[in-house]
Amino acid sequence: MKMWIGVFVDYLRFERNLSERTIEAYQADLEAFEQFYKNLNSELSWNTIDSDVIRDWEVSMMNNGNSASSVNRRLSALRSFYRFLLRRKMVTVDPAHNLRGPKKEKSLPYYIRESEMNQLLDGEGYFSDDYEGNRDRMIMLMFYSTGIRLSELTGLDLADVDLDQMQVKVTGKRNKQRIIPYGDEMGDAIRTYLGLRASFLATKGREEEKAFFVDTRNGNRIPAAKVQALVKRYLSLVTTQRKRSPHVLRHSFATSMLNHHADLQSVKELLGHESLSTTEIYTHTSFEELREMYKQAHPRAK
Repeated sequence: MKMWIGVFVDYLRFERNLSERTIEAYQADLEAFEQFYKNLNSELSWNTIDSDVIRDWEVSMMNNGNSASSVNRRLSALRSFYRFLLRRKMVTVDPAHNLRGPKKEKSLPYYIRESEMNQLLDGEGYFSDDYEGNRDRMIMLMFYSTGIRLSELTGLDLADVDLDQMQVKVTGKRNKQRIIPYGDEMGDAIRTYLGLRASFLATKGREEEKAFFVDTRNGNRIPAAKVQALVKRYLSLVTTQRKRSPHVLRHSFATSMLNHHADLQSVKELLGHESLSTTEIYTHTSFEELREMYKQAHPRAK
């Protein structure tokens, strides 16, 4: 029966023209399964195994710590092999045809801890007192306080920020608009920022500029790339986390809201998600933080 794998490998190499690396992966996966079913029962062969044997292999791989993506890749190799055997009439039944692999794990979103954001926004020495420093702090505070996207922040105009109603009008994906409220802290920061912004733009002769956030170089609307760079720079001061982007601040906003008992539907509306399932991933993040707090606090949790 090992000859069958060899015939399949020749097919992949000479008819499908797959790369040697891909062919080696197919061969290793099939040989691993062959070894598995032979260990179960030495009398088994490719044309006598059934779906239960493949399910046993799947469970065995998961129990041995293989990721869902790794298990699915090996099952995909097995399906391809059986389709090949059927076309060549080397088997009469495909036991892998209707088998589903494990669901892929949803990767948890990166987020900045509340203590780290408090350190950055409340600590001394992180932002200068001039226009640029106030603008940068305003950007960090707005990301963290509203959860808006990078494109939504750079697209903000003065008319979108309502100081009286304490809310921001955001234009999101597919030009869909939503209103996000903000608190007293951000209201005070906005007033301070707008005063410095007006003085700065006067020096550039750009008093009529409508963009809320403007670049120090020319007084134009601040570019997205510059916002990304400054967010990464400031977050680097308080965290060693690998991902330090505006989107991480969006994740941080959602996680903080849920950690402080906001309901999921409200967070969905604030983030501008189309589906509640998109927002649900943050409940996993919050639970992970809760788990960590439990481990640290409970005397029997070690």
